[in-house]
Amino acid sequence: MSVIFIFIDGVGLGLNNDKNPLASKSWTSLSYFTEKKGLHIRCKEIDRPGHLFRPIDANLGVSGLPQSGTGQTTLFSGENASKIAGKHYGPFPYSTTRYLLEEKSLFHKVLELGKKPVFMNAYPDLFFKKAEKRDRWTATTLMVRSAGIPLYREKHVKSGKAITAEITQNVWREKLNIDVPVITSEEAGERVIKASQENDLVLYEFFLTDKAGHRMDYDYAEEIRELLDPFLMTLIKNISKKDTLVVTSDHGNLEDLSTKTHTRNPVPLFAKGNTAPFRTAKTLMDVTPAILSVLKTDDIYSPEEFFRTGDE
Repeated sequence: MSVIFIFIDGVGLGLNNDKNPLASKSWTSLSYFTEKKGLHIRCKEIDRPGHLFRPIDANLGVSGLPQSGTGQTTLFSGENASKIAGKHYGPFPYSTTRYLLEEKSLFHKVLELGKKPVFMNAYPDLFFKKAEKRDRWTATTLMVRSAGIPLYREKHVKSGKAITAEITQNVWREKLNIDVPVITSEEAGERVIKASQENDLVLYEFFLTDKAGHRMDYDYAEEIRELLDPFLMTLIKNISKKDTLVVTSDHGNLEDLSTKTHTRNPVPLFAKGNTAPFRTAKTLMDVTPAILSVLKTDDIYSPEEFFRTGDE
């Protein structure tokens, strides 16, 4: 029994208008979870066996606009990194909050349970050269390295074990001149499904949604949808009934193309499978504890009973 955790950067619940590219029926994955046309602030919470959607707070009781460094650290530790830092900070983890990722992260806690986590993202050699030179790592890479798990590289992409940041691997070929095959979003999703058969926690991070929000470019947002939506739908359609899919974000951005900054909007929390531990989630702090609860209770969780009146 595994948890597939998809972290999508910069996705909040905005108004249902033409400045919100997420509020479109073209987003079949978001529409699946909201049971509306896309994702927006008027979508009602859904909580029934096997299917959950609820907004959660990303502001964490701190003024200003939420940022990736503190938001992701909170998301991956269950502790309020913004409060500890005294501000929202990003894009990298704040100095006084690094210990949450180095010692108390989701990956550390999964390992303490005697279970196996894996981070699906792969990074080119150029990333390692820059990060090692300044000892400046993203929240996810700092967490994974600190837990003693090697980050995936080019060889793992070529062997089909890992996924690049833009899903289809085309940027590695076209921008970095790395000889890897271009794959479809569906094939990338299948890699995640396969990994869930071999690991207890599978994490994948997608950041281009945040990039599209900063660009304030609807056409680029559509390009991102064409990458991400079929990837998510592959997971929704093919995840085993005994496994749980969790999708959430760190702060808002893409839902409001009238501004290039982040927003203070709530972010979505989606779950398919064992949704019970997520029903009381209110903020980013509640995601890691809920995932751990799923992994701790997998010995008593009965997927057949759970889905008997569910959405399958």
